[in-house]
Amino acid sequence: MTDRPRWFQTTAIDYPNSRPHVGTAFEKLGADAQARYRRMEGHAVTFLMGTDENTLKVADKARELGEEPRAYCDRMAGEFRQVWDALDISYDVFVQTSHERHKQCCTKFIQRVYDNGHIYKDRYEGWYCPGCEEFKSDKVYAEAGGRCPNHGRPLERREEPCWKFRQSAFADRLKAHLETNPGFVQPDSRRNEMLGFLADGLEDVNISRLGETWGIPLPFDPEFTIYVWFDALLTYITGIGYGDDEPLFNSLWPCDVHFIGKDITRFHALLWPAMCWAAGIAPPRRVFSHGFVTVDGTKMGKSMGNVVEPLAIVGKSSVDAYRYFFLRECAYPGDGDYSGQRFEEVYKSELADKYGNLLSRVVTVAGKSLGGVLPGTAGRTPEPIPGIDQAAVVAEVRGHVEACRYNQALAAVMFKLLAPANKYVEDTKPFTVVKTDPAAASKLLFALSEPLRAASILLKPFIPRSAEQVYAALSYAKPWAEVRYADAASPEVPAADLRVTAPLENGKPKPLFPQLA
Repeated sequence: MTDRPRWFQTTAIDYPNSRPHVGTAFEKLGADAQARYRRMEGHAVTFLMGTDENTLKVADKARELGEEPRAYCDRMAGEFRQVWDALDISYDVFVQTSHERHKQCCTKFIQRVYDNGHIYKDRYEGWYCPGCEEFKSDKVYAEAGGRCPNHGRPLERREEPCWKFRQSAFADRLKAHLETNPGFVQPDSRRNEMLGFLADGLEDVNISRLGETWGIPLPFDPEFTIYVWFDALLTYITGIGYGDDEPLFNSLWPCDVHFIGKDITRFHALLWPAMCWAAGIAPPRRVFSHGFVTVDGTKMGKSMGNVVEPLAIVGKSSVDAYRYFFLRECAYPGDGDYSGQRFEEVYKSELADKYGNLLSRVVTVAGKSLGGVLPGTAGRTPEPIPGIDQAAVVAEVRGHVEACRYNQALAAVMFKLLAPANKYVEDTKPFTVVKTDPAAASKLLFALSEPLRAASILLKPFIPRSAEQVYAALSYAKPWAEVRYADAASPEVPAADLRVTAPLENGKPKPLFPQLA
């Protein structure tokens, strides 16, 4: 095993009944930024994702298309992975719940909970939403006018024999856990919401379906299959060896953070810890509940005709432009909105004008007028630029990243590093100075190279391709694969004169963020 500190994180697994949209991808982008940051900081990261396949709506969709459910799930998992790969989501493990390993490990878990006395047979009657695959309480039914508050569809009255999990037995323990571990559920608004659920009383949970052929049979009563939530949540442990590779499982569990949407916080913050305790394992360390993405201020939906797929945006811009917009414009703990107009505004005003333009100015003057070398910079420290406190910016960005406040982290890079650097260009005009005093111009460009270097390091978790391109444009000493946030806190002193290493055409670099068509 590695001596590096381990970091294990997951996202929610997705229903493969349609391709990912920008809201689905938003969760994955935030999780990926965290995984990349943790790798930079020296952690041995395991990042788990997957697809939630043992659901009736997935089986119904497969039948609608004339496919066998397993073949359909495999095909759709491939489409999901295609999108995640295109967005540079750096996951390590991808779990499909219809595959045998998950089924076998899931069976072992539920048998252990049963053996521990936390599962019993009963009958269940209640209001059911097929979209959520969840029974709703009479209170929810009354407050929502007989409709699902998430999907807006009428709730169905169902009665059936079932097996229940004694979630209520863990109510006091859950309350104490939430109160003594304020960081367990974040943001705080979601934690308070969970405490409210507990105050209303915690009911036992139906964990079975009768007479279904698609799903995992209960090992102690094969007439029933395991209800989707009791199956899906187990992905987080079956993908890392629970039940078949105990050394691996013990090295990674408990999970450092589950990234999930705010609509499923209750399952992760209440049901999942109770399940873990019932099976004799620790609960996860943290559940981070992110917001939703709307399109032009409207909730996405097929009936609205406004579902936006990620690759449609990437095809008109770039992967990094896509990543930057959603992590900059949409507050990860809250909600955000996508519009084509706002995308173009952020792209131009921040990525192109602040980051790309600063690189172009430095490299162009050095390439055209100084032979691609900044003379007199070897062994020297670049002079500070007015308005930039580099160490303070790095500390601020680090704090925001670790708290998943990605929009604030990116704002700090743009407006506390790159904006003052661009103002310094306008104030000092190195492109004019170089005509009469090359040495003075070299000194100015050297100073400007430092916020470029620092910004690129800080932006690596967010826009990895572009950040690497900027870092590689000048001859910084530390290999890109080894940079950490601490390297951005103080200026680099080059052993040899700093030089331009980016390919130039007519003395200029290729635009980092070209004008959108």
